[in-house]
Amino acid sequence: MGFLTGKRALIAGIASTRSIAWGIAQAMHREGAELAFSYPNDKLKGRVEKCAGELGSDIVLPCDVTSDEEIGSLFLTLGERWDGLDILVHSVAFAPAGELEGLYLDAVTRDGFRVAHEISSYSFAAMGKAAAALMDGRNGAMVTLTYIGSMRSMPGYNVMGLAKASLEANVRYMAQSLGGRGIRVNGISSGPIRTLAASGIKNFKTMLGHFEHVSPLGRAVTIEEVGNVAAFLCSDLASGITGEITYVDGGFNTVGISDYFVSGAAE
Repeated sequence: MGFLTGKRALIAGIASTRSIAWGIAQAMHREGAELAFSYPNDKLKGRVEKCAGELGSDIVLPCDVTSDEEIGSLFLTLGERWDGLDILVHSVAFAPAGELEGLYLDAVTRDGFRVAHEISSYSFAAMGKAAAALMDGRNGAMVTLTYIGSMRSMPGYNVMGLAKASLEANVRYMAQSLGGRGIRVNGISSGPIRTLAASGIKNFKTMLGHFEHVSPLGRAVTIEEVGNVAAFLCSDLASGITGEITYVDGGFNTVGISDYFVSGAAE
């Protein structure tokens, strides 16, 4: 028996089998959770259905997170299939491509700022608010995905860094709001991973190479490693953990100056 046996989880954010959400879904399935999935538009519906099928699920529901009506409909329909929900996985982020080019102040626009924050941060609060009724009395858990660009400026990350900072604050305020109902809320800050979302960041390959040289483990992390941590945080094994941002980045966030640069290897 896995440590999520008897738990029911909704996964939002799978775009392909390279997605971090896919790594999380695999880990939760391995540990015994029953899964449901949401997809944002018809373009991704087939991909998500295929992923769901590989993990034994036939619950694949539409949800454009910019629509309160669709979010409400998602959880209403899910409530008709399940009598409760234990886990919400939020792996949703977006900014218009033009916002991720060049220097932040040259790229940022009022509309791009709004879109990035609405989809990447507010959507977690909106989904959490709608999911809470299904999670009451079940020692539920919610988890979202963030990145160290919320804390440090990163070339080309631009407005997404601000949106992720908002998302991390969201984790803390949601944890406080839902703690009295027995629902925990956490975030995972992963290292850079070659996902579809990452492909929109200019010079991502160069940034990944730098990360591998600086991180104490000397390598990138995988979607499987992030998935394992998400499964743990959403399990009863982590019953005392809420409002936290857990780094799964090979220790990158702990480093000031790397031995790689001090030794001259970078020359």
